[in-house]
Amino acid sequence: MTASAKVTLSADGKRLTLDLDGRSHELAALWLRERAPDAETLDPGTGQRLIEAAELPLDLAVEHAEIDGDALALRFSDGHATRFPLATLEAGGAHHGDIVPGRTLWEADVTALPHADFAAAVADDTALLGMLEGLHRHGVVMVSGVPTDEHGMQALIDRVGPLRRTNWGGIADVRSVANAYDLTMTQRGLEPHTDNPYRDPIPGYIWLHCLTNAADGGDSTLVDGYRAAQVLRERDPAAFDCLTRVSPRFHYRDEDTWLESEGPLIELDSQGRISRVRFNNRTERVDALPADELERYYAARHAFYALITSDELTVNLKLAPGQMLIMDNYRLFHGRRAFELAGGVRHLRQGYVDRDSTASRRLTLRHRLSDVAIPEEVA
Repeated sequence: MTASAKVTLSADGKRLTLDLDGRSHELAALWLRERAPDAETLDPGTGQRLIEAAELPLDLAVEHAEIDGDALALRFSDGHATRFPLATLEAGGAHHGDIVPGRTLWEADVTALPHADFAAAVADDTALLGMLEGLHRHGVVMVSGVPTDEHGMQALIDRVGPLRRTNWGGIADVRSVANAYDLTMTQRGLEPHTDNPYRDPIPGYIWLHCLTNAADGGDSTLVDGYRAAQVLRERDPAAFDCLTRVSPRFHYRDEDTWLESEGPLIELDSQGRISRVRFNNRTERVDALPADELERYYAARHAFYALITSDELTVNLKLAPGQMLIMDNYRLFHGRRAFELAGGVRHLRQGYVDRDSTASRRLTLRHRLSDVAIPEEVA
């Protein structure tokens, strides 16, 4: 039950103001009409619109509006009447702030990142939802108890997937090899980066599974890219603005593959909130822009790099056999320290799962299990 609600119409009826629990929402009549939650407007089975919204008259107005219990009852100038649950109108309002909503930002001093148990997530929907909610909020989740065979992660991917196939196949090795075709396959350290910015679409989530990690070094590094971009915006607004406007190109090429794409290092959504980050020194090439613009870009990139390599923001960890990181490739910068094989073998396996299937699985489970509490240890 809504504690308090009040609705006021403008003189021409083309908009109304809805006050819910002390918060004010201004809503356009056309917006309300095309989203009317009734069977004449939206198909009950699919939720898809039955009317042609572009044919609604531009002078359409609300002729009557009243609060009726937990609903907003409306009658429009085209004769249509409908009822909106107040909770849906409150949830559907614009979200403001620096970051897309529903995220928890973190720095190097974070006390705990989300953890999940592999067997539980494979067998139980509640545990799987907890894993996906933690991944959504923090951009990373550590999964323990993964079978240490080459396709050990596959059973959990099948619960979320499908697996995204690339020119490297499905699940690929990450280990040092002779005549490496990518720096990932060497012993050198890797700077904080996002994967595959040269693809369209960019893979959404990285699944990195450890089979053995006895080499000296090779620790993983993690940085919350949303937090890094937010800090840059706070400390150097001009640099932040530059990195949202300049779109370098990214490319990858070998004998059988030629991939190119472009995009800013910090991407904003339609409301000016940080929604995606990119950084991949190995594959980035900025165009020959005017010299003064390039100077600004290089300085801004330098400032951003200083943040994403700083002790202030970097979490260091070493994966053990049977552990796996799932990382949001639109948000998380990941890297590794150099390693020496004299200490033993370092063998990881990596795959990708796209954002749409991951988000769909999380949201359908959330809806299905809406009455089930998510355990804190996996949330």
